[in-house]
Amino acid sequence: MDIDWQSRPDLSLRALRTRYLDGTLTPTALVHTLDERARAEDAACDRRLWIRRLALDEMLAYARALEGRDPATLPLYGIPFAIKDNIDLAGVPTTAGCPAYAYTPARSATAVQRLIDAGAIPVGKTNLDQFATGLVGARSPYGACRHAFDADFISGGSSSGSAVAVALGLASFSLGTDTAGSGRVPAMFNNLVGFKASVGRIPATGVVPACRTLDVVSVFALTAADAAAVLAVAQGEDDADAYSRGFAPHCHDWGRAAAFRFGVPRAEDLEFHGNADGPRLFAEAVEHLRALGGTPIEVDLRPFREVARLLYEGPWVAERYAAIKDFIASRPEALHPVTRAITEGGARIGAVATFEALYRLKALERATRAVWQRIDCLVTPTASTVYTVAEVEAEPVRLNSNLGHYTNFVNLLDLAAVAVPTGVMRRGRPQPAHLGGLPWGVTLVAPAGQDLPLLSLAARLHARTLPTVGATAHAPHRAEPVLPDTAPFPSGLVQVAVCGAHLSGLPLNGQLTQRGARLVRTARSAPAYKLYALPGGLPERPGMVRVPEGGDAIEVEVWELPATAFGSFVAGIPSPLGIGTIELDDGSRVQGFVCEAWATAGATDITAYGGWRAWLAHRG
Repeated sequence: MDIDWQSRPDLSLRALRTRYLDGTLTPTALVHTLDERARAEDAACDRRLWIRRLALDEMLAYARALEGRDPATLPLYGIPFAIKDNIDLAGVPTTAGCPAYAYTPARSATAVQRLIDAGAIPVGKTNLDQFATGLVGARSPYGACRHAFDADFISGGSSSGSAVAVALGLASFSLGTDTAGSGRVPAMFNNLVGFKASVGRIPATGVVPACRTLDVVSVFALTAADAAAVLAVAQGEDDADAYSRGFAPHCHDWGRAAAFRFGVPRAEDLEFHGNADGPRLFAEAVEHLRALGGTPIEVDLRPFREVARLLYEGPWVAERYAAIKDFIASRPEALHPVTRAITEGGARIGAVATFEALYRLKALERATRAVWQRIDCLVTPTASTVYTVAEVEAEPVRLNSNLGHYTNFVNLLDLAAVAVPTGVMRRGRPQPAHLGGLPWGVTLVAPAGQDLPLLSLAARLHARTLPTVGATAHAPHRAEPVLPDTAPFPSGLVQVAVCGAHLSGLPLNGQLTQRGARLVRTARSAPAYKLYALPGGLPERPGMVRVPEGGDAIEVEVWELPATAFGSFVAGIPSPLGIGTIELDDGSRVQGFVCEAWATAGATDITAYGGWRAWLAHRG
């Protein structure tokens, strides 16, 4: 008998932080509660989610190190997290799902250490498909990890235990890895947000590789805002990881915009592998995105699917073999039979085939590149369906392949993705009763570096769909969407207020739009400016001058453009105009057009008209 889902604690970051700040909770008290909950969950139904759960004393050591510190000074103060057991935690064995492979690291993985330094508390190492090879969670000598809602069903993999731990309220978030969908499929099955960052954004130092060129440390969280908070701490280059990298600012956050464009696969590209609910659930998700302001644009998924096939039919299987070649040569019997069969196949892939596949990938990448000029993100099902453990054991390869139908192309094409719960499949026992089935969801995909806009849109979409998170009764979006904090993610945009020929529809507006600028809003300046029609040739221009008295509010448009384009824009502004700081009527300040005072001699004072457009209309 399962534990009552309503009794599972609210471990969302916002809930815990509120209690830490008001003094009603301490890290030590939380750790005691989590230890009791974990033992109770195991007694109710052993879902095989742990490989090594930390003992109470081990967790208390981390908690006590936080006692006496100001919770406001650490972004993840007292936040419990689980770690997939192919990621190192100092002093605790890393098995990668293979006991014979186990070693005990002296240092934690870079991402893990950054989280601990930010105040997070590790609670255990979680089960996985052996060597992160699989999307089912059933290829483990520690037992098939079971679904958080119905133990007859698979949890998804390879980051199986990481998802189930968060869904059951045993951790606020968890780390997984994602090469072919391992950070997204388990998120859908267990009613979580599954965030696969851009490749290299979170260092993989201290991670047992599957495909080193593609692997991503992923995050399972209750909300997109929580995933963003983890990313803010874990991201950043690491000299020890040659594949880690920094990213240019994301620029326009289309995820928060009133209007955005999203790609939808053509009807003939959609596949649900016998799931009768799939077409309806996907159509409902598309309608939710429409309601948020999205415009759907049909996308041909065939080149993406061809990329997906390269992952297991091409040389990236050889990369899996390279990661453990010495071990598999000496201890082949230690591997799970399916894992061994897949991995050993990599030894037979030669250099010629490798280069041919790389050439084909490059051609397909170019074929898909034009899609991103038409859309901000692509939406697909996360997985077509879900299977029981018995079904997967009967057909382990084919059903696993079905689950990667929409996921395998993402890392090969250097894309970022976030899985979002959006609906319910009528499969399994209705547990908890309010769902009436098992969770289902979609994945939002965008080019590398667009992590924050993806998470912003994911938060808004999530708030419209399933009310509760994980296998709990908690509904963090009940009042309003919980949006990611933008402070750790500079946009790289500069706002500039224009008052004359650069206004939309006027002659010089193209100088903004050609640089990728977008209109943010129409506003008025503080009532401290005069506006003059300057003498001179075409195009006619006004001059806006701040005055100590006698000024008025002037109509302006606030545009934003990439900082990288701002310099060339300013360089083209002729005297007597320039860029300075403009105060708006709400008290905010932005960069904007100003005029040198000497130029107003002989100019026409048009302040009384309130703006350049009104003056042009008056003049006719």
